[in-house]
Amino acid sequence: MSDYILAIDQGTTSSRALIFDAAQRVVALAQQEFAQHYPHDGLVEHDPEDIWRDVCATISAALAQAKLSTTDIAAIGITNQRETVVLWDRATGAPVYNAIVWQDRRTADVCARLTAAGHEQQVQARTGLLLDPYFSATKLAWLLDTVPGARQRAEAGELAFGTIDSFLLWRLTGGTAHKTDITNASRTLLFDIHKKYWSPEMLTLFNIPPQIMPEVCASAADFGTTTLFDTSIPIYGIAGDQQAALIGQSCFAPGEAKITYGTGGFMLLNTGDKPVASHVRLLTTCAYQIDGITHYAMEGSLFVAGAAIKWLRDGLGLIKSSSESATLAAALPDNGGVYMVPAFVGLGAPHWQPQARGLICGMSFDTSSAHIVRAALESVVYQTADLVTAMAEDGGDRLAKLRVDGGMASNDWLCQFLADILGLPVERPTNIETTALGAAMLAAHWAGVWPDIWARGTRTDTIKTFLPHMAADTRSALLSGWHKAISRTTMSG
Repeated sequence: MSDYILAIDQGTTSSRALIFDAAQRVVALAQQEFAQHYPHDGLVEHDPEDIWRDVCATISAALAQAKLSTTDIAAIGITNQRETVVLWDRATGAPVYNAIVWQDRRTADVCARLTAAGHEQQVQARTGLLLDPYFSATKLAWLLDTVPGARQRAEAGELAFGTIDSFLLWRLTGGTAHKTDITNASRTLLFDIHKKYWSPEMLTLFNIPPQIMPEVCASAADFGTTTLFDTSIPIYGIAGDQQAALIGQSCFAPGEAKITYGTGGFMLLNTGDKPVASHVRLLTTCAYQIDGITHYAMEGSLFVAGAAIKWLRDGLGLIKSSSESATLAAALPDNGGVYMVPAFVGLGAPHWQPQARGLICGMSFDTSSAHIVRAALESVVYQTADLVTAMAEDGGDRLAKLRVDGGMASNDWLCQFLADILGLPVERPTNIETTALGAAMLAAHWAGVWPDIWARGTRTDTIKTFLPHMAADTRSALLSGWHKAISRTTMSG
């Protein structure tokens, strides 16, 4: 049997296909960016047909790049942007509306009303999540109530709901599989993470017809077979992108943590086989389910990380490429007192201020474009520091180290500044494609290839470690400036 694994990595701004060999090395990678739609302030949408087209194109390109045929692929693993909502016609597979993206804030008022009515405690107890438009349920309810005829068709069983993984799985299997995995289900506000099924109470609260919901499976399971690429290829792994990265970083032991810097930034701390309730507004989520055992994680999310650098490039024209940001930041002796709070779509954990908006403060006539670029990079690190502090306040042990991955993790200046501000070693694997690797590991596990990958701490690549060197008083002063900037942002929101 072949031991090549195809990973579909469907992200917020691009779709990618990667092929891994038995040594967990990337032998091919194809990527395609797709359009972002912003109908109004705080609204973010994707065209699901764009996503489907690009997924198919990148799979074909990756196979051609690796000079492999579909018969060489043992299995497919899927990892995806989480919380993004798709509602489609069961008969045709056509979406009834654009996908509403996890960043979208159109249901902030709905969440505020539900919170004011006293529902958040029940929601958190069942789902581990908070009442925030970040999650899927209120987006789905908006679609059902806004798209003409959608609720009636859903109640009649004519429509299907899913996060991006479910939509792709439906298309890949020709409509024969309407499934998701436990990690994606746990991000919807509709899944009971303790009983591990769709919560009747949550479905009632958000007025969601149960007949549109996908079947929930383990993260490594038989999700169906695709015959779209000239042969039958089984789909054996699915996980939301952040949980997939936790797996790809081999954070299998309680107390191990990683942060992934992509469009946003997502930190997960493995808490073992018991869900840990947060008292400082962090999230409790399913990390993965393997061989009948469910592992949980504590999570904190930055809504904007790499998206801030993309804004500097595409919105302001301050840089021509993301790689320039490290050079500009390193050329400055300090930040010049300039701070950016990138609350373009509100603030995530631990602040949870959906109405907050971004600001840049501390500028003078000495401020240059390089200071603004550095402030954007620093903002990612300060937000991470807030998460580390919050997790410690929640009763977690102080981290011994933090593992990083994602596109921004290739920035040496950022990783060193992160180590300095956290006062912790920061580990970066040579292969930063840990999200796709996690999906591939799940598929390989179910397919029976790649033995021993679940051994604690198993890694097949080398790690670069960034050690902290910053003086404590410098660190304290920088964080103080950040917290003052945060207070101005939340007041302005």
